[in-house]
Amino acid sequence: MRLRLLRNATQRLRYAGRELLLDPYFAPRHSRPSFAGRSPNPLVDLPCPPEEIMAGAELLILSHLHSDHFDPEAQRLLPKDLPVLCQPGDEEAIRGHGFTRVTPVDGTLAWDGITVTRTPGQHGTGPAELADMGQVSGFVFQAPGEPTVYWAGDTILYEPVREILARFRPDVVVTHSSGALWKGNGPIVMDAAQTLAVCAALPRAQIVAIHLDSLDHGEVSRADLRAQAQAAEISDARLLIPADGESLEL
Repeated sequence: MRLRLLRNATQRLRYAGRELLLDPYFAPRHSRPSFAGRSPNPLVDLPCPPEEIMAGAELLILSHLHSDHFDPEAQRLLPKDLPVLCQPGDEEAIRGHGFTRVTPVDGTLAWDGITVTRTPGQHGTGPAELADMGQVSGFVFQAPGEPTVYWAGDTILYEPVREILARFRPDVVVTHSSGALWKGNGPIVMDAAQTLAVCAALPRAQIVAIHLDSLDHGEVSRADLRAQAQAAEISDARLLIPADGESLEL
């Protein structure tokens, strides 16, 4: 399989011979509002034009509908007949943007030889954050002859995520690891310590940390995460921290 990080959570995943696009965020640099009062978002430009990111995509998967995961530019540019998988409750809003082939994933479904399982997420630590953040999801991908991939999405490390790790024993885990804060409270996605805890829970898996260095409420940089991993004696081969635009063969 091949995973290409574009920026933030936007990825192209080649899996079981199919081309998947995940959480498209196409906004130009500094064209969206600040989350933390530090800078307009996103902090950096895309590494290539949106047209290149979309080219050949066969399926769109949306973990949730926050603007840094499905922004107005993506809503405008993406083909409206592209099949979309989403969490239950988001389908009507997506159809409202003109998309005609939207399927909510409640548990597990099969798509073109790939088994897709939706997983729970907790997008924050306290009740005020959770009320603001709403429901979020991750997804597990499985196919014959392919590694099992768990894309955790915008979640902290909490017991249901640990249960998914134990149940599926994924070969590859994609974490959102910026430690982003909301209203000054605890992290709303995994921070460095939680990302390293995922590494410890699955000593034979490869962890791919993304959602870094792209939004102004992030508290963990790529450099921070790498330094903490090295201090914990976690190798670069086990914890992968791709740059924007970088492709990984896994």
